[in-house]
Amino acid sequence: MNIGAADLEALWLTLRLAAVTTLLLLVIGVPLAWKLSHWQSRWRHGVEVLITLPLVLPPTVLGFYLLLLFSPNHASGQWLAGVWGEPLVFSFTGLVIASVIYSLPFMVQPLLASFSQNGKRLTRAAAALGMPPHAALLKVLLPASRPAIVSACALTFAHTLGEFGVVLMIGGAIPGETQVVSIALYQHVEALEYGAAHRLALVLLVVTTALLLLARWLGRAVSEAQREERFMGVPG
Repeated sequence: MNIGAADLEALWLTLRLAAVTTLLLLVIGVPLAWKLSHWQSRWRHGVEVLITLPLVLPPTVLGFYLLLLFSPNHASGQWLAGVWGEPLVFSFTGLVIASVIYSLPFMVQPLLASFSQNGKRLTRAAAALGMPPHAALLKVLLPASRPAIVSACALTFAHTLGEFGVVLMIGGAIPGETQVVSIALYQHVEALEYGAAHRLALVLLVVTTALLLLARWLGRAVSEAQREERFMGVPG
């Protein structure tokens, strides 16, 4: 299957964007999900709604408001450009920030479900052993939540691979800078280049399917390893 140099560049850019987004969201999502799972406040539901909003909000709506926020014609965009050292519109940095916001629920929700199910019990058990909360999170809760972490990372990565509306609004289609696979595919279809579109779509389909299958296999492997560890730890 012969893929053009421009499409390979778009594929590499997309994989890089997905990897950076997933790593950033892992750093953000773990403490956020842990805090929400323990937060006893009337504001918790409002925060959860804000986190879930990208799941139901049309991507172009989110992209439009981020475009206004990042625009150098607005005070917010000028301030952000000063912070990041470059305008966020039509830049890879802008794509990363938009992707982090857009994919946030795909990281947080699996972690929140796992932490809510096991977090309080494990945290109490760790506290009874004299562990402070941060140590309980790192040494007890995270190891016990490895299947959820694998699932959250896989969903986030796969979701970022298929982003279209948000990245189009923020980044446009600058080759080598903001032209991701979904935009390159759309441009092929718009130009009636169905052969190139088919090849690019097939690559994306194969990569995404392989990623999800790998995540399921890793999740099962981790769960089985945890069961064996618990079984071996039971006194005879």
